[in-house]
Amino acid sequence: MASPLKDILLIGYGAVGAIYSLVLKRSGQARVTVVARSNYEATNAHGMNFRSAKYGNIDGWRPDRLFPKLEPALDRSYAYVFLTTKAIPELQRTPALLAPLLSPSYADAHPQPTYVLMQNGLGVETDLYNALKKLKPQEEPRIVSTAVWIGTNLVKKNAVEINTVEHNEFDRVSMGIYRPTNLTATANTPSENALLASLASLLRAGGSQVTVVPEIQRVKFAKNMWNAVLGASAALARESLRAFFRPPECEPGYCESNSGKMDSGAGAGERTQMETKPEPEPEREPQTESERQTADVPRAAPALGQYTLPFLYDTLQELSTLGTALFASPSPSAEPGHPDTVEGLDPDVAYKTLLNTARIHARPDSKHLPSMLVDVQAGRPMEVEHVVGEVVRMGRRAGVGMPRMETLYALLLVVQNQALRRYREGAGAASGPQGL
Repeated sequence: MASPLKDILLIGYGAVGAIYSLVLKRSGQARVTVVARSNYEATNAHGMNFRSAKYGNIDGWRPDRLFPKLEPALDRSYAYVFLTTKAIPELQRTPALLAPLLSPSYADAHPQPTYVLMQNGLGVETDLYNALKKLKPQEEPRIVSTAVWIGTNLVKKNAVEINTVEHNEFDRVSMGIYRPTNLTATANTPSENALLASLASLLRAGGSQVTVVPEIQRVKFAKNMWNAVLGASAALARESLRAFFRPPECEPGYCESNSGKMDSGAGAGERTQMETKPEPEPEREPQTESERQTADVPRAAPALGQYTLPFLYDTLQELSTLGTALFASPSPSAEPGHPDTVEGLDPDVAYKTLLNTARIHARPDSKHLPSMLVDVQAGRPMEVEHVVGEVVRMGRRAGVGMPRMETLYALLLVVQNQALRRYREGAGAASGPQGL
């Protein structure tokens, strides 16, 4: 006899929420209710379209139930509540967003679900944890924190996001139990293992790649390095990461010869003549240690290899230093590699993050845009506080200097302040933050 379907509530129907609602439904184990706010009208009328290298092209897809707000969805208990909204506390904090779920009337009638937070940034769990402890002091809140790696965006038409999601060939998630004070755990308890195994099995059945870890904040911190440095830099430059890393010879339509031959396969709006090979730049020796460390990283121009890539590397190194201070806590009697030793971050995480990102975005078929850049282009508020500001505050509390990271934060605050003004004046209120 088949197991009964699990009722799952997913809040936030942006690109990430759409992909994971599809994954949950594909598992064959879930009855999926989605709360979509800013894009409810379009998705309710036409469904969601997927253009996925992994899951294929799907038109007019719908979850089991779709609502424009949370209240109508609270007619039942849920095994899991997935939160895939953007975390922008300047606009709305998580307990306010989930207020109907956290109300005494709902809590008295239904057991609290396991909350699965698929949100960018650090510290996104804190407000929810405190609200749940206030609601039921005798219970330990069940919050699963995640780090999600996925290449997906909502497609734009005439600068407006429509009900079509582009997705590349991967989506993978690392997950672990949120513990507010323990950053160096080396094992889950049996009950934690059971909870995580059940959730991981559900997502794997739907096609997603899942890793279960004993301490998730370390993984989230390492993943957040990408958003805090590379996503933030793209937003400030107002350019995709292809503008940082794609060499001219990797541009679509580039021709290895200098013949200038016409490209008979060019479509409308594409180049009608193949690029010719530029004159090679004279070779020069790297002038700084950071330039030497990034010498093999693809770059869009020699000057970027001389200045921009070393800056990105040095900023990532600042975060690596902070991560080591926060997460490495070796046992006094244990040698490196001993199971009682918490090693902290990979010492090469800065270089690997930069190189892997450059290789992806140097490809001719690269289309992904960092979420911060997407928000800037749309004039929307960004996830500045949890992605960048929280890192700066963590550094100050730990006594770790991060001048480059603080510079990014200071400049992003200017952009964010203008976006918040426009939003509050009504210019952006109609669309709302992506994912909400």
